[in-house]
Amino acid sequence: MTQAPRSLDVSTDDLRYLVAVARVGRMVSAAALLGVDHTTVRRRLDRLEAALGVRLLDRGADGWQLTAIGRDVVERASGLEGLVEQVVAAASGSDVVRGTVRVATPDGFGAVFAAAALARVRTEHPGIAVELVTSTKPISLRGSGFDLVVSIGSTAGSRVQSELLTEYSLRLYASPEYLAARPPIRDPADLAGHDLVFYVDALLTVHELDLAPVLGDMRLGFGSTSVFAQLEAARAGAGIGLLHAFMAEGVEGLVPVLPGAVDFRLPFTLSTRPDSPAVDAVAIVREALRDEVDRRRAELLPGG
Repeated sequence: MTQAPRSLDVSTDDLRYLVAVARVGRMVSAAALLGVDHTTVRRRLDRLEAALGVRLLDRGADGWQLTAIGRDVVERASGLEGLVEQVVAAASGSDVVRGTVRVATPDGFGAVFAAAALARVRTEHPGIAVELVTSTKPISLRGSGFDLVVSIGSTAGSRVQSELLTEYSLRLYASPEYLAARPPIRDPADLAGHDLVFYVDALLTVHELDLAPVLGDMRLGFGSTSVFAQLEAARAGAGIGLLHAFMAEGVEGLVPVLPGAVDFRLPFTLSTRPDSPAVDAVAIVREALRDEVDRRRAELLPGG
């Protein structure tokens, strides 16, 4: 005979603490977000794990990580944030859209495009709090606490709603001093032997960025995980940079190299977490990102 499930003394407020830790990955940061001491967060999570009889969090190299059961619990509990915001709005008689939206993007896109879009959201919708996290590494939306992710290339997964946000150009740029000290570069064959400024090969986690082999006999002379460091290294004469055109075009100290012959087009994909608690706020941020790239398409694809 199947035993009926016992009644669990689970506090919805404790679940809110778990969602906060899942969102930021650290108890101290979650405590600041909730306006409490970090020992309170630890005590609430201990109580929640005891009530459920399962382990929800494990300590990882970069903070606290959800267990498999913890991810399932957070997915089901994340709607509490949106529900609380709806209750507050109803009590105040206000139809202002509220909520916190966390966005993850590559660092170049985040600084040049996403920051401007999110700043406009804050101006037009003061009830929406926005958080921008930049990383080139692929980020999973499942149980991560991110509501929107802009990634390079396509994304896989049936639980993610993805769409093409825009394409962008990667082109070659170098300092005038670097080029003046070397033989003229008139076609791609002349690139042989030149130092390439690009990503660190061994740390590339986005296969669409594995472009160095396409550039023939160029050798990686300066590698960095930061596109800002790549740009500055090219300006300083470290080599020829394969750079985001929206960051390098027209920048003082950089000139295009073979702009008609070398022009890689890669996609930025926008993914939305379908179970995000702040549905209306996420929709507003999504549209702001799309509007930003639509207005500035010429920067992403110069001459395209």
